[in-house]
Amino acid sequence: MEELDLRKPIENAITGGAGDVSAPENVELHWVQDLVQEVMMLENLPLQSVKHKALTVEGYSRAAVQSYWRVPELKLGFELGGSPWSFMGTQTFFVSHAHLDHLAAMPVYVARRRMMKMEPPTIYLPEEVVENVERMLRAWQRLDRGRMLCTIVGVKDGDLIELSREHKVRVFLTKHTVPSVGYLVYDCRKKLKPEFHGLSGNEIRDLRTNGTEVTAETLTPLVAFTGDTAPKGLDAHEDVLKAQILITEMTFFRPDHRKEKIHKFGHLHLDDILDRADRFENELIILSHLSTRTHEAQAAAALKSRMPESLYSRVRLWT
Repeated sequence: MEELDLRKPIENAITGGAGDVSAPENVELHWVQDLVQEVMMLENLPLQSVKHKALTVEGYSRAAVQSYWRVPELKLGFELGGSPWSFMGTQTFFVSHAHLDHLAAMPVYVARRRMMKMEPPTIYLPEEVVENVERMLRAWQRLDRGRMLCTIVGVKDGDLIELSREHKVRVFLTKHTVPSVGYLVYDCRKKLKPEFHGLSGNEIRDLRTNGTEVTAETLTPLVAFTGDTAPKGLDAHEDVLKAQILITEMTFFRPDHRKEKIHKFGHLHLDDILDRADRFENELIILSHLSTRTHEAQAAAALKSRMPESLYSRVRLWT
């Protein structure tokens, strides 16, 4: 890939190429602003978006086509089956498994960040696939003749990853035809321990001075992401069905779709969702990854006719 630094032409247009912070008279500043906006707003892939409270979910997912998601406010994304231009600024991605429609765009994403002089990204993957993913990137590095700069982190069931003081990510096991995991994103807060409720500020300060830990960390599940999974993935951790937002799959929905075969190949049927209808505590449930052999309108009609209203009102079919 030819390296193209779009920042230098913009800088030169603003500074006159000589570091002068004032634009020369013959340069239209609004042209420069329009160029910056155009670079950031390129649309190269389908993309949907939904906002729930303080979080925005953006992405696309269709079985055997491509899957990619991000939550801008959390500064993270899930899956790299495709790489929308606007996702390039997100530095941290969590990938559930190594099927092509979930990982094929990883070299593109990594190369674009290098091309645009951004910091190398960090990509979390099931630990079983790390070695082969590294081999794949080295092959693309030779083909592309450009460095594939990134940090690859292998994860396993039970890992708790600290992203920042405010957010942690827990890894849980899912069930697919290849090694696969899901991710739970938590909001982390320090709260006063119950035994110290009612104490004055001075008393709490004295306890801290004496080395007493007066607070305890509380983890509130914000986003649960399962990737492709059989029903075991939904049941792998209690917080999957408690997170504020659940992003999961519903690849099949028709009655003639054989659930035994669907589960064998690591997917969910609408019946699997309905079987847990009274257990979902999520405020927003995104059902995605429809089979390309089914029609979106038929899936939407099936949800409307078969789901109880208490569940249907919280579901968004991602098509």
